[in-house]
Amino acid sequence: MYAILDIETTGGKFNEEGITEIAIHKFDGQKVIDKFISLVNPEREIQPFVVKLTGINSKMLRTAPKFYEVAKRIIEITEDTVIVAHNAQFDYRILRTEFRRLGYNFERKTLCTVDLSKLLLPDADSYSLGKLVRSLGIPVSDRHRANGDALATIKLFKLLLAKDSEKIIIKDTIRKETQGELSEKQLDIVRDLPNKTGVFYMHNKDGDIIHLSKTSDIKKKVNQIFTKTNDKSRKLAKDTKKVTFELTGNELVAILKEYEELLKLRPKYSVIPKKRMYSHAICKSVNENGYFSLDIKPYRECKEPLGLFNGVFSAKNYLYKITKEFELCEKVNGISEARNNCSGYDDGNCKGACIVKEDVEEYNKRVIAATTKNSINGNKVVVVDKGREIGEQSAILIKNGSLVGFGFYDLNYQINNIHILESIITPMNGTRDANYLIESYLRKKRVLKIVEIND
Repeated sequence: MYAILDIETTGGKFNEEGITEIAIHKFDGQKVIDKFISLVNPEREIQPFVVKLTGINSKMLRTAPKFYEVAKRIIEITEDTVIVAHNAQFDYRILRTEFRRLGYNFERKTLCTVDLSKLLLPDADSYSLGKLVRSLGIPVSDRHRANGDALATIKLFKLLLAKDSEKIIIKDTIRKETQGELSEKQLDIVRDLPNKTGVFYMHNKDGDIIHLSKTSDIKKKVNQIFTKTNDKSRKLAKDTKKVTFELTGNELVAILKEYEELLKLRPKYSVIPKKRMYSHAICKSVNENGYFSLDIKPYRECKEPLGLFNGVFSAKNYLYKITKEFELCEKVNGISEARNNCSGYDDGNCKGACIVKEDVEEYNKRVIAATTKNSINGNKVVVVDKGREIGEQSAILIKNGSLVGFGFYDLNYQINNIHILESIITPMNGTRDANYLIESYLRKKRVLKIVEIND
């Protein structure tokens, strides 16, 4: 659990500053579950440059509560959380200073989004909050006011969590939260999980990920693991002290995240994917009459595979499907033979090569359309689908037929601007296996849209 906060102060000498405004959002890694926002009477002078920067003046704070009046609420909302702030050292120091004036020792673990951004966004031009979120296409209002900056920090932190493929943030947080065994908490693990699509991570007492999996229902899948009676499941349940998760909003992003993270993290109790997930391909050839012909061959025998499959059976099923949909012929070795193959259709008729020899160009266009329907071989292609919450969408970026990564966006200009899109993308390895996962998913299920974009 995180307490994402921002504080505005009076300015002045070190450790003599006072708080003028505070915003705290209690964040469970997916959504805000509680918040506290308030002006604070600092009982001291506000520096003129601060008034100009924030717009907060002494007149506004005359009737605001003093710090001791809001101290209890701050303690309650930050209890059992890790404080997250942009330049956390400053905000945490200010809070501790105010509590010390009351004779109370305020102690919390902290995470700094400046440090995390330098680690996970190494190419950023600036790490100041305003410039950084602008470069990522994150909207921010009420800049230099506590709640405006806190909301921007939440969006930045969600992006950092998504980019953190090594799970540095979660592991560090669990180490900070964990005090010995969590056997009592383990009983409530399933209850606190959502019935949503995503990837979940099972951690041991040291915070290490010992199992991860994608699913369309996180709560149901974890419950199934805990209730299985085989030896492996029993050992996994015994070693699991915490379960964290990341919502993906749709199954395709979950599939890609699971594949990438299994290879990278290699959890103790997970099945690691094979080196090559496909074995066969659809291949194109040209007969003596100029017609395109489609055949199924072992992958290594196909110079330019038009679709990858994990076996002959799945390849045959897909070839039959596109043959019917695009009114192709099973073989095109000559007009009379091709016409005979039309008898398998409900209306006893199919177009192109089955009718007249002169339709070569039209027929071949349909073959190309059939084989590129679920292809990701465009110059720059974005697969757009549902996001993690209402108003958000996911974007899977593909360049030159190779996966670049995925991200989430709220505004259309974030996806239409290739530079902003690339900055919010979490990088992934663009392998043939990743292509196989994407294309095999597109062959079976629908996404919102697939768009080609230009620089």
